Amino acid sequence: MVKIGMIIGDRYEVQEKIGTGGMSDVYKARDHKLNRLVAVKVLKQEFSENANFVSKFRVEAQAAAGLAHPNIVNVYDVGEENGIYYIVMELVEGITLKKYIEKKARLSVKEAVSIAIQVSMGIEAAHNNHIIHRDIKPQNIIISKEGKVKVTDFGIAKAATSNTITSNVMGSVHYTSPEQARGGYSDEKSDIYSLGVTMFEMLTGRVPFNGETTVAIAIKHIQEEMPSPREYVSEIPVSVEQIVFKCCQKSPDRRYQSMGQLIADLKRSLMTPDEDFVKMVDPNEEGSTKMMGSSEREKIKRQTRNRDSMEEAMHLRKEADMKRNARRKYEIEEDEDEEDEEDEIDESEYEYEDEDDEDDEDYDPKMERITTVLAVIAAILIGCIVLFLVGKALGIFDGTLFGEKTQEEQQEEEEEPKEQVEMIEVEGKDVDEVKVALLNLGLTPEIEYEESVEFAQGIVMKSSVAKGTMIDEGSNVVLTVSAGSEGVEVKDTVGMSEAEATATLGKSGFVVNKTESHDPYIKAGNVITQSPAAGSKAPKGTTVTITVSLGPEISKVQVPDLMAKGEEEAMATLVEAGLQLGAVGEVNHEDPALTGLVCYQSYSVGTYVDAGTVVDVNISIGPAQATYRFIEAIAGPTPEEDPGYRSGTTVTVTLMADDGTQLLSTQTASFPIQQQNITGIKSPTGYLLFQYVNVTEATTVTNEDGSTSTIEGTSESKEVRRPIQFMEE
Repeated sequence: MVKIGMIIGDRYEVQEKIGTGGMSDVYKARDHKLNRLVAVKVLKQEFSENANFVSKFRVEAQAAAGLAHPNIVNVYDVGEENGIYYIVMELVEGITLKKYIEKKARLSVKEAVSIAIQVSMGIEAAHNNHIIHRDIKPQNIIISKEGKVKVTDFGIAKAATSNTITSNVMGSVHYTSPEQARGGYSDEKSDIYSLGVTMFEMLTGRVPFNGETTVAIAIKHIQEEMPSPREYVSEIPVSVEQIVFKCCQKSPDRRYQSMGQLIADLKRSLMTPDEDFVKMVDPNEEGSTKMMGSSEREKIKRQTRNRDSMEEAMHLRKEADMKRNARRKYEIEEDEDEEDEEDEIDESEYEYEDEDDEDDEDYDPKMERITTVLAVIAAILIGCIVLFLVGKALGIFDGTLFGEKTQEEQQEEEEEPKEQVEMIEVEGKDVDEVKVALLNLGLTPEIEYEESVEFAQGIVMKSSVAKGTMIDEGSNVVLTVSAGSEGVEVKDTVGMSEAEATATLGKSGFVVNKTESHDPYIKAGNVITQSPAAGSKAPKGTTVTITVSLGPEISKVQVPDLMAKGEEEAMATLVEAGLQLGAVGEVNHEDPALTGLVCYQSYSVGTYVDAGTVVDVNISIGPAQATYRFIEAIAGPTPEEDPGYRSGTTVTVTLMADDGTQLLSTQTASFPIQQQNITGIKSPTGYLLFQYVNVTEATTVTNEDGSTSTIEGTSESKEVRRPIQFMEE
């Protein structure tokens, strides 16, 4: 656990916490050995406990420590103490490019290109040392208070991608190259793609591909064409648009093949922004059949002649060996009897013919080995040359083999002298005019003020580069400007409120420019730093930049809106936000449109919780269906329902719901039937059905004449239907 005031590595005294990230916390510290302020990045505990990650992290960080470049946040030291793994880096006070873009909405073309050049120069230095960043994005690019652009976190991305790390730790998928999104091999050209996306965001204020999940964004990087930045900002020059397109080609072979090529085009775009000079690789031309030039044909003929000459030499050597063997055998046989000479000669000829098949045994072994080696080398050379010529004709090779240079490299070499400019005369001139002139030359002016009696206020007294000196474009030129004989002292505003600081500096005649930054110790709305520093002197009208605190940066995670998302989409959204999906329940919900979707989440949208917090959700199974009940006694048919009904008649009683469900069926001759308690009825209405037989007995009646007659009895089947309204449960 790192605490304020503790000393790490027997030299770095921790002073304050200045930032936090997915993998580490950053502290401001003082290096007591060299007496300088440094930034100490300390790995978080979950990564420190991963031995595999720590091993790769140390190797990569040590490699990054070998980098030293003005556009790279330099790594000074790497170490471990009591389970605390740390990196000591250059302390850069400034703002990330991401926040700078958010503050300005989008950057001007010239500013975006200038920043891209500085970033490219830093990345180029790393590539020359065989170090690939793999996580280029605006969050890893810092603009210092002096206006210098620096790339940070070199070497960390490779260690991180070698382990299973959630997306909230690693860089945003918005800037990843297609090959990284596929999980494949990545090289220097992956950094070029990410820088192209960063340029797109600088120019337009937005990323080219967006989506609700990381997977959706990654698929867009792989499949969808890069939109034109001119669709969003029409004044972007065609050369800058084409540079972004070439950086962001899906195939690495169609991008810039090195940072040097990209830097050359970026610098040229500053000089001729409306010229369409970017050379794109045409995929149709790349795979088309090409005519073989005369030089290629001559090479093939020359190699064929060499091959024929070698084969002829081998054949002549074989014949010479055969003749030598025959001659030696003939001399031996000359000592035998003359009478058998003819037969022996015939036999000798026979033996000579047989030995044609045994030449290998008669060869000199040393000569045989030399001959074999020469034959193999010749075959390899011929094969390589043929493959090279065919590959070159198909565009597979760029002609860099055998010392040849590509057209682009030759053009680059021809253009190298144009990358330097001659320093102009600045002494004695107005600083505003000088700044414009230097910017037009492609140089970056830096202003320092000094009191002077000799020079009037605002006049350049000297510069860090002498007149007539050849200097690379993009270089910084420090101008020492007169503050007049009585420069105004800059008051100390650190700790003041923004309004108080603005008023204080305004009274002194200064123009106030405000930037914002998070600070865990300075109250929100108060000044953190100022430039020029307190106590220095500057002429009236000078711009003083104050950095106003936004308060401590919220390190917790904001809960996203999961409502109306499917279970898988909700899980992906939570993972992307650094949270976890917990229990998934199924409930009824009154809104039928939410059926099958999230209708409840255990944390409200927008609330802040710790990273990794478990969020429970409920999935709707549709609106809950209302149920009803029947709780009452059943009375028999009433006189209104059937005047002929007689008490004591046996009646079949059936209770039916209107959806056809039979709820009760019984027979009785005695009413009322005791109270029923029937629940879970799905229909709000139903009916009682009474079925019985009305019987009349035979009767004797007396007629008028005094006689009697008998009326026979009758029976009649009856059905009585009584509507029922059920009670809602």
